[in-house]
Amino acid sequence: MAGGKQSPRQKMINLMYLVFIAMLALNMSKEVLSAFGIMNEKLEASNAKTIESNEAYLANLGVKAEENAAKYKDLYAKAQQIKTMSKDYYDYLEGLKTEMMAEVEDPKDYTVMDKSDYLDQKFFQGDGLSEGGEEFMKRIQDYRTQVAAIVPQGIKSSVEARFETNEVTTRDGSKQDWIKYHYEGFPQVASLAKLTALQADIKATEESALKAMLEGELSDQVSLKNFETSLFGSKSAYYSGEKYDGKIIISKTDNSSKPVRAELTLDGRKLSEGTDYRLEEGGVKMLVGAGAPGDHEVKGKLFFSQDGEEIEVPVSNSFATISKPNAALIAADKMNVVYRGVANPMSISIPGIPNNKVTASAPGLKSAGGSKYVMNPGTGRTVTITASGKLPDGQTVSSKSEFRIKDIPRPAGTVSKQDGSVKMPRNNMEIATIGAMLEDFDFDLNLAVSGFKFKVPGQPTVSVNGNKLNGMAKTALKRAKRGDVVQIFDIQAYITNNKSYKLKKVSPVVVEITN
Repeated sequence: MAGGKQSPRQKMINLMYLVFIAMLALNMSKEVLSAFGIMNEKLEASNAKTIESNEAYLANLGVKAEENAAKYKDLYAKAQQIKTMSKDYYDYLEGLKTEMMAEVEDPKDYTVMDKSDYLDQKFFQGDGLSEGGEEFMKRIQDYRTQVAAIVPQGIKSSVEARFETNEVTTRDGSKQDWIKYHYEGFPQVASLAKLTALQADIKATEESALKAMLEGELSDQVSLKNFETSLFGSKSAYYSGEKYDGKIIISKTDNSSKPVRAELTLDGRKLSEGTDYRLEEGGVKMLVGAGAPGDHEVKGKLFFSQDGEEIEVPVSNSFATISKPNAALIAADKMNVVYRGVANPMSISIPGIPNNKVTASAPGLKSAGGSKYVMNPGTGRTVTITASGKLPDGQTVSSKSEFRIKDIPRPAGTVSKQDGSVKMPRNNMEIATIGAMLEDFDFDLNLAVSGFKFKVPGQPTVSVNGNKLNGMAKTALKRAKRGDVVQIFDIQAYITNNKSYKLKKVSPVVVEITN
């Protein structure tokens, strides 16, 4: 068994192995046999969930491979290889279990499964291995070698450890073949649980490989979407003619970068969360007033959660409050970017100058009255807004601000408003509405679906117009068995009030049929 950090599933399997060894010295009781049967049930239930999770991971990797073949095609091909090898080995073990249980009338009556005849005859012949035993060893060794050669380097050692078949040192110090140590002379129910545990190792290996490919090696390419840039200077206000010494810095703006708490002061006064500041993704949103003219200092600490511990980040920043405006203030109402395809509300004003004396211009910018504007960006990656106005003394104040233009993010496909991996009865699936949604998007857009493709295992793919199953899709659905996973993909979605805008490809949905 592997050393180092282990998952809860692996710890449970290791504990089970220790119990198996102890069984050799025990007089088997009905309660012990039942305990192994219950353990086998739990492992099989866990395997079913892992299979479902792995399908979702592979589907996500497949979508990325379609969008960016240069970066993801090879990884997706490797993932499919691992899935094929895992399924082949998993099915082989399932076949052994089926043969072992063929003559058991009640598969839940574990108290009668106390004999070791099946695997003793299947695996062993005299002092050596039978043909079945040699095949069993070849299967595990081939799987270990072939998968270890494909998986990312970071999990290669864990694959080799999970399927290690070296000789085992017994309690009396002697050496014993791995297969005899683990399978010779064990009660039927114990061997059944051991085979299920091997299947759990297969699915855990497949899961860790897919996660490493999708979340580990690809994180540099994917997670950059969660970074924003900002300017940071040694002070917040500069005089005309001074050299600006600011830096362009990046900060992460997803849930993992949200502080768990903060201890902050403004000019020595303790600030309160909710009243003076708000914790949000990427840092802290200040809610305090600007105060009297002059420099103000914010000090304290931010605390982030990492690996179950709080990481402390010191805060020491200042800002200046001025009484006479020297620049226009331009800010997006909802974000520091503008999105193509939607009407972005904006506020543009210059402190100390009436709104009717302020003008603002940029491609796609229209006034909505007062300081309110609406931006509908067109092509390109940035847009520059110029605002100008006249002070009471006749001096003209003008300022430019550049905003990044982003496309609307990828919508997620939904079945009855559920996305990702869904479970539902066949009847519910038959009448379900296929939709699309933008999760955690700052704008409320009404998306509609005009068509999709529907796939039932073992049946041809059906193309559907509209947002509900048609007759052919329902016919295919009737052939799905309990536990089958049907797929809804190539979902065609559009914005109801802006049909000309082409949305990014909608993520697929998988549905497990529960009856």
